Amino acid sequence: MSPARVSVLTGVSMMAFAGNSLLCRLALKSTGIDPASFASIRILSGALMLWLIVRARGNARGLPGNWLSAFSLFCYAACFSFAYAGLPTGTGALLLFGAVQVMMIGYGLWRGERLSAWQIAGLVCAFAGLVGLLLPGLSAPPLREALLMLVAGAAWGIYSLRGKGTQDPARVTAGNFLRSGVFAVALSAVMVTHASFDTAGVGYAITSGALASGVGYIIWYTALRGLTATGAASVQLSVPVIAAVGAIVLLDEPVTLRLFIASVVILGGIALVIFDRRKSR
Repeated sequence: MSPARVSVLTGVSMMAFAGNSLLCRLALKSTGIDPASFASIRILSGALMLWLIVRARGNARGLPGNWLSAFSLFCYAACFSFAYAGLPTGTGALLLFGAVQVMMIGYGLWRGERLSAWQIAGLVCAFAGLVGLLLPGLSAPPLREALLMLVAGAAWGIYSLRGKGTQDPARVTAGNFLRSGVFAVALSAVMVTHASFDTAGVGYAITSGALASGVGYIIWYTALRGLTATGAASVQLSVPVIAAVGAIVLLDEPVTLRLFIASVVILGGIALVIFDRRKSR
């Protein structure tokens, strides 16, 4: 692929990922849908869209995937939705992608990767930023929802690690989405007494699942063919920024000084780890 096409596809996929945060927060803030229903509709509509895409390619039979990956995907989506019941969009996206990157880096350390002094400094900065964001105070995010978003990030990190090196990521993702639909239906059954719907909320959930998730992942996997591993990791740091800007414009959410400083420290620290790793190679 040409560099221009890779850039366009990457930009569109990052906006889709940020769109998930915006759509979930918008739905839970301004419509009557509950978090469990949003998560379930998102997963099921994503599964349907991915199945239709791989079917159009003529290879929808015997979709690969596994139940552990599907459960990780479900945990991410469910915790994501319940977290956004109380978190501002930018804060949630920052916690999510910070946790994803820390999980990925931590896995590398567990596998025996060694960090340079600059990478250690970057990792310390990222942890310090997360701690500073969660410290009690007037502008601190609600702790329960913040912890749920960190769990969502860890679950997405596990899902990403389990899918690393997949030969046909579109089909595997479709298979995992279909399997995670079983957990989504079970969640809705357990939470049925708390279920609530309206047209707008369901519409946002379908858009999040079918477009921002289903189509967004297909575009991302296509873009990955033209990105290095370091480039793929570093470009995802743009998602919290895009989500925060979108929340300011669309949801009229303020940017607090705490969030701004935490964003600089967390994303700067993770970027230092990523780019110094590239330099060391």
